Amino acid sequence: MEELGLSELSDDSRQGAAVDPEIWRGRRVLVTGHTGFKGAWLTLWLSLMGAKVVGLSDSDLGPPSLFTVANVGDGVNDRRADIRHADAVARIVADCKPEVVFHLAAQAFVRRSFREPLETYAVNVMGTANLLEAVRQAGGVRAVVVVTSDKCYDNHEQGRPFTEGDPMGGHDPYSNSKGCAELVTDAFRRSYFEGSETNVASARAGNVIGGGDWGEDRLVPDIMRALFADERVKIRRPDAVRPWQHVLNPISGYLVLAQSLLGSDRHAQGWNFGPAADDSKPVSYLVEKLATSWPTKVEWELDDGPHPHEAGLLTLDSTAAREQLGWHPGWALDASISETVSWFKAMMDGSEMREMTGRQITEFSGAAT
Repeated sequence: MEELGLSELSDDSRQGAAVDPEIWRGRRVLVTGHTGFKGAWLTLWLSLMGAKVVGLSDSDLGPPSLFTVANVGDGVNDRRADIRHADAVARIVADCKPEVVFHLAAQAFVRRSFREPLETYAVNVMGTANLLEAVRQAGGVRAVVVVTSDKCYDNHEQGRPFTEGDPMGGHDPYSNSKGCAELVTDAFRRSYFEGSETNVASARAGNVIGGGDWGEDRLVPDIMRALFADERVKIRRPDAVRPWQHVLNPISGYLVLAQSLLGSDRHAQGWNFGPAADDSKPVSYLVEKLATSWPTKVEWELDDGPHPHEAGLLTLDSTAAREQLGWHPGWALDASISETVSWFKAMMDGSEMREMTGRQITEFSGAAT
């Protein structure tokens, strides 16, 4: 199969694009958590732009997973280590000599954090510290983007979107660990990286949807598992409002942010990458839109629990990223739902999923101009 690359976009369609493929061509990039959902999309996008990608993860996810189904590891220097093991992380960073690091390795599930709080803190907090210390010791890294979550904020459901200056916190171990990871990143930036060759920033986004997500206790994966098994869909909180967006929207933000960090430390801080305000919708909206797009009848029922605490309202203000970085989301929510359904339909039909995933990246790149 001929590889589908971003170079297939015409010069006219790429003009003004926020993500510049020429910046990434031939550049050494380390992606931690490259086998995860976001990490796999980011890794494939970087590969299509010609970056020399090293992936650091402790294992493959699944089956199924986007990483395996779309053969994301093809052409990637695949390195295995537990992010909790500082010496192993340090060896890999020193060996691969990255110019840019995207840190996405994490324990990414809220409900699991209630069951496994110590592992959640060890991975999300000490894993972040291990990665930043490895960067500090190795030297030569020009840009680091630490990916946390929109749940890093101390959420009292104050009725307005979170801005970057709001306090860190979190009710559950997952959210709290992401707030801690933000504080660790800020401390390393101010203690070690200010005035150095390395510019460090963090990125906050959440409630992403997209093809290839099979994560536990997430809305779209839960729906897809039920549909693939011909079962009724169980919904926990149909009234909960979240900033839904396609996974490529924040990933484009991570890439734009890293491009800025390569040039200066002006944007070495925390950033929100969320959808437009009117794309923050209740769970029921997403379920109903997905149901109308699916080829067979979708039936759902309320899953009345018991369930751990979940905030009823969470939205992000991404004005800073739009005005200062020039970033904007490429796909609105309805398009994001449509593209997600198209991906899973293609998988059910036995399509070649690396090509399908690459095609969506290419189409997104053309739209986000």
